[in-house]
Amino acid sequence: MSVLEAARMALHGVAANRLRSLLTMLGITIGVAAVIILVAVGHGSAVAVQKGIEGLGTNVVTIQPGGFGFGRGSGGNRSSFTQLTMKDVKALQDPSATPDVKSVTPVVTGSVAATFGSASYTPNQFIGTTPSYEEARKSPVAAGQFITQQQETAHSRVVVLGQTVVTNLFGGQDPLGQTIKLNGIGFQVVGVLAAKGTNGVQDQDDIAIAPLTTTQSLLTGVTGGLGQIIIEAKSSHQVNAAEAEATSILTPTHSSNGSANFRVLNQASLLQTTASTNQVFTVLLAAVAAISLLVGGIGVMNIMLVTVTERTREIGIRKAVGARRSDILAQFLSESVLLSVFGGAVGVAVGLLGSRFKLVGVQPAVEPYSVVLALAVGIAVGLFFGIYPANRAASLRPIDALRYE
Repeated sequence: MSVLEAARMALHGVAANRLRSLLTMLGITIGVAAVIILVAVGHGSAVAVQKGIEGLGTNVVTIQPGGFGFGRGSGGNRSSFTQLTMKDVKALQDPSATPDVKSVTPVVTGSVAATFGSASYTPNQFIGTTPSYEEARKSPVAAGQFITQQQETAHSRVVVLGQTVVTNLFGGQDPLGQTIKLNGIGFQVVGVLAAKGTNGVQDQDDIAIAPLTTTQSLLTGVTGGLGQIIIEAKSSHQVNAAEAEATSILTPTHSSNGSANFRVLNQASLLQTTASTNQVFTVLLAAVAAISLLVGGIGVMNIMLVTVTERTREIGIRKAVGARRSDILAQFLSESVLLSVFGGAVGVAVGLLGSRFKLVGVQPAVEPYSVVLALAVGIAVGLFFGIYPANRAASLRPIDALRYE
C-alpha cells in the first residue's frame, strides 16, 4: 500500500469519529501548548532579570561597608565595621594600582522629604554622588542634564529626578528649572532620568540624585562615611580583575581577624549565576509540561486500541482479500500520527497565542527551539504510542478477525 493510500485511509478513519478524534487530539494540543508557554515564561523571566541587572551595569563592582554579602570580600562581623571614605576612593582611583578600573564613584544615601508647592513625596532612594554615576549605573537623562563636575565642586544645590518622583511632585508640569525642597532646603531640578522601570525588587525610577558634596554638607554630614563605592571596569572581561585590585587595596585597612569587613558585589558574576538559575528553572517548567504530552500520548494509544477493537472485522476482510501485515500496520500507524500532527499544529498555534499575554507578571518570550521541539516530541509521542495498537491490528489472524462479533 502506498503512502498516499495509507494517508487517505487514515483521514477517513479520523473523520469517521470526529468527536473522539478531537478529544484525542486535545491531549496532544494541551501538551504542546504547555511546553511552548512554560518555556516562554521561563525564558521571559530570565530576560527580565537580565535586563534589570544590565540596567545597573554589567561592568560594575559595588563595594559596601559591612561583613555580609557576596564576593571575595565577604566575611567578618559587624563589630569590626569600618566606614568607607573618600580616602578609599582616592586609593582606588590610582591608575598604577588599578589598571583595569575605568571609574570610581562614591555614593552616599539618605532619606529626604521632597516638596513642591502643595505636593509632597518621599523618594524611595536619595543619593549623593559624582558625575561618573551616570555612566557607571547606566542612568542617562531624558531631559536636561546630569550633575556636572563643576556643580559637584561648587556644592551646587541641584538635583536630578527619576520619572516616579517627577510624576508625584509635578504631575503634568515641566520640572526642569523648578525649585523643590529636600528636607526644607531648596534644590533646582536640572535633569530628569530616562525611565528604567522595575528591576523586580524596586522601582528604579523612584530616585533623586544630588551632588555628593552638597549632600554631605547639607543633608547627610561629611563624617557619615560612604554608603557604597561603585567601580566600573574598562570592559566586561576585566570585571574580575578590577574586583581583585579593589579588594587588595581595601583589605589592609578594612579587615579584622583576617576577614574583610566590606562587601563586594560583582554584577557580572551575579548575571552569570542568575542565568544559570533561570536555565534550571526553565528546564523544570519544560519537564512538567512534558508530562501532559505523555498523558496525551496515552490517550492516543487508548483510542487506537478502541479503534482496532471496533474495526476487527474490517481488518479480517482486508487481510482475506490480500492486505499484507505491513499494510494494516501502516494504516493504523498513519491514523495515530495524523492525530498527533493535527493536535501538535493546533498546540503550536495555542502556545504562540498564549505567549502574547503576561503570565504571573512575566511577559513570555518564545524560544524558537521550544516550538520545533514540542511539535516533534508531540508527533513522536503519537508515533510511539500508536505502534502497539497498530501492531496488534496487524497481528490479527484473518479467520479470528472474521469471526469477531
